Amino acid sequence: MTTTSHAPHVQQDTSRMPSAVPLFWPMALAAEAFKESQQLVDKNLRFLEEEARLHALHHPRMATRNSERIKLRTLTLREYGHSDGGIPTLVVAPYAGHTSVIADYYAGQSLVETLLANGVAHVLLTDWHSATEDMKDLEIDNYLADLCVVIDELGGLVNLVGLCQGGWISAMMAARFPDKVARLVLAGSPIDAGAGAGPLKQMVDRTPLGFYEDLVRAGGGLMRGSFMLQGWKNMHPDEHYFTEHVDLFQHIDDPVYVAKRETFAAWYETPVDLPGRWYLQAIRHIFKDNLLARGKYQALGRILDLKDISCPLYLLAGERDDITTPEQVLNAARLVGTPAAQITQRVVPGGHIGLFMGGRTLADVWPQIARWLVAP
Repeated sequence: MTTTSHAPHVQQDTSRMPSAVPLFWPMALAAEAFKESQQLVDKNLRFLEEEARLHALHHPRMATRNSERIKLRTLTLREYGHSDGGIPTLVVAPYAGHTSVIADYYAGQSLVETLLANGVAHVLLTDWHSATEDMKDLEIDNYLADLCVVIDELGGLVNLVGLCQGGWISAMMAARFPDKVARLVLAGSPIDAGAGAGPLKQMVDRTPLGFYEDLVRAGGGLMRGSFMLQGWKNMHPDEHYFTEHVDLFQHIDDPVYVAKRETFAAWYETPVDLPGRWYLQAIRHIFKDNLLARGKYQALGRILDLKDISCPLYLLAGERDDITTPEQVLNAARLVGTPAAQITQRVVPGGHIGLFMGGRTLADVWPQIARWLVAP
């Protein structure tokens, strides 16, 4: 027979025992508050360190493997992919105070990469140089002449993809030398700079030319990229001086977000200088007087007539682009000599920069443009 033994149960009188919770809770609460405050201090320090890193000097780099085809005074020609015997595609990047990295921005978020992945075997990119003091008197004609050298280097016939300011340069080339351009893409390009009432147009209209001349004088004959960067930021002060800092603080522990911010800052916070003469010509003749659209602009010894452009044309505009409003791009359709049946017009959601490096536009629109470029 098995007997189970039970230990005697002792009833404790807890009424005489000190209560641990009432006695120690102020200390526990203080410790927890100290822990939280220390975490906040640590977060603040990480935020300040990252802010300093974002606004330090950067050296943005092209995302896609490339080689240097030729180097001229105004640009380095970057070569991607390989020649398949077809017509090479030359991307003419913006020259408006930032580097050409905007066209080859980030792995998985690159216009050049998108073109290569969608049938364009041979892509080249104008990597514009920041102007040095000895370049202060270069004119728009000097840049067009170097672009002629580039096109002849590539066999004398190219597809041109003009982005923003690179668009009116491309349109000038196509009007001056129509036999050198097989197809023309104008993305966010102010061809009819006098159209619409966008913020940038209003600013240029109401600001006397003397203001821009003073900026060039202050820059020692150059239009300093730092001046232009300040101007771009002042167009959206709430975003650049408040929102982006709040967003960074909120996401400081997200390494993916921080990495993307660092990539963007490496490009955006590294401006390039422009020749003062080139800049003042652009302000006066392109933006104030709208001579290109009016058929009165002279380039390389001839008055340009956009009606001389007869190649297939693709016009891409951003619905919320406040730098180059849609009508400034799309009005090109009635200014050129290309038959209407060979002109494609597309307006996409988003703003200006998103036309060239926005994930949605790169996924949805640029693959179509790539296939259009290589179509028979």
